[in-house]
Amino acid sequence: MKSKAAVKRIIETLKGIYPEGLCSLQYEKDYELLFAVRLSAQCTDARVNQVTPALYVRFPTLESFAEADPKEVGEYIHSCGFYNGKAKDMVLCAQRLLSEFGGKVPGTMAELTSLPGVGRKTANLILGDIYGQPAYVCDTHCIRITGRLGMTDGSKDPLQVEKQLREVLPPKESNNFCHRMVLFGRDTCTARSPKCEGCPLAKDCNMAKAQK
Repeated sequence: MKSKAAVKRIIETLKGIYPEGLCSLQYEKDYELLFAVRLSAQCTDARVNQVTPALYVRFPTLESFAEADPKEVGEYIHSCGFYNGKAKDMVLCAQRLLSEFGGKVPGTMAELTSLPGVGRKTANLILGDIYGQPAYVCDTHCIRITGRLGMTDGSKDPLQVEKQLREVLPPKESNNFCHRMVLFGRDTCTARSPKCEGCPLAKDCNMAKAQK
């Protein structure tokens, strides 16, 4: 695993590149972020952001989602892929939020993961962005890049990666760090053709060092 000094350099370098470190999904209401993350599974954030404005105009409240026909919801989110399952989850989730949580997005891991279509990745993002809690969002970018850097052992299992990152990442840095992983994964450390030459993290990256 990385030394504390190396992890600090990685964190600070990413802060310099992406000062804000924000989630790229667009939303106004807490539940809209919850739904947007569900839509982002096997789909790009850019596509989700194209789809959600019309979706939220048609279903402007949590109550309207709870009363919606999943087939109609599916028509609005068709281009996000797996739209039947996602639409069903969103309607059921809206119903559960109203019946069990007073229309509020809950603020614990156990409560969030009890909702339809919500796993640890989504729950961590909500806890970090909505509730300001330490959060370790282990999506495909985070898993890939932290493995290449040597911050984790290269495991592809999200739960194992989360556990390992909790050991090396300061809690106060965790949420924004994971958002920066997404941005860095799109810009530089891509899945198929990482730009190792000239990479600002190369000096602390196991993969880059192995290629020399």
